[in-house]
Amino acid sequence: MARFDLPEVDAFTRLYWEAAVEGRLLLRRCRAEGCGVAHHYPREFCPYCWSEDVVWEPAGGRATLYTWSVVHRNDLPPFGGRVPYVAAVVELAEGPRMMTEVIDCAESDLRIGMPLVVHFRPESAEGVGGGPATGGGYAVPVFRPE
Repeated sequence: MARFDLPEVDAFTRLYWEAAVEGRLLLRRCRAEGCGVAHHYPREFCPYCWSEDVVWEPAGGRATLYTWSVVHRNDLPPFGGRVPYVAAVVELAEGPRMMTEVIDCAESDLRIGMPLVVHFRPESAEGVGGGPATGGGYAVPVFRPE
């Protein structure tokens, strides 16, 4: 059965997904003079100044909740077995915003600006060709209250 929750790892993003398996969140940062902005999702160029002088850097893993929605229905495998879940955008301490999921938090406790910390949810890649980790697994960054 096809899965719609696993990344398509390529030569460029492999380092990002390998770091996630190790429990590390990476960002890209522009090194162009006068820019220096960190961004996420990983790209080979800076989305602010278009410079290709960008590097990987570790993120601290702290964020604040920017917005969220509780998903009550999703027919794509394996999301149907996870509903309800909290799809969210968080603002990382380094500046970029990223789409993610908030876990271990009751819907009634969610608040804009609440502090969150990254957690890595291991995902098996059985039947989908394997992932970057030894044994074919992935780790997906999700966030939970501090």
